[in-house]
Amino acid sequence: MTAASQAVYLGFDFGTKRIGLAVGDAVTRSARPLPPLSNGREPDWEALGKALSQWRPAACVVGLPVDRQGNVQAITRQARGFAEQLRIRFGIPVHLCDERLSSLAADDELRSARADGRMNRRVRKGDRDGVAARLILEQWLAENAGAA
Repeated sequence: MTAASQAVYLGFDFGTKRIGLAVGDAVTRSARPLPPLSNGREPDWEALGKALSQWRPAACVVGLPVDRQGNVQAITRQARGFAEQLRIRFGIPVHLCDERLSSLAADDELRSARADGRMNRRVRKGDRDGVAARLILEQWLAENAGAA
């Protein structure tokens, strides 16, 4: 296996209040959610730096929020700006991934986990963000298997 095929990646679900975070790898093409990061007037760059130092990802994947028809929204521009700042501040490759419906899929997954007993607590605010980040990262890893 090449070093790239064994690489770790961080996935992000950009939001105006929280940024979902997930870690995954190219070998299994699976990911798991991490605690979300706060996002007020600006992302918590210090916490992002710590996550990057801890996981040492080969690249980051940021979900690109577009509407169902693929049209750009205000949040789309903000997510692109976040991805660009991530690349500039930390000197790491950043990929964008169409995240259409990832939050809805995350909601469905959390509801299902509660219904069948896999999750025996109430869903917390940050749960959706982490699951959405995981789904975004897994989608990117599946689509970019050869490149990852």
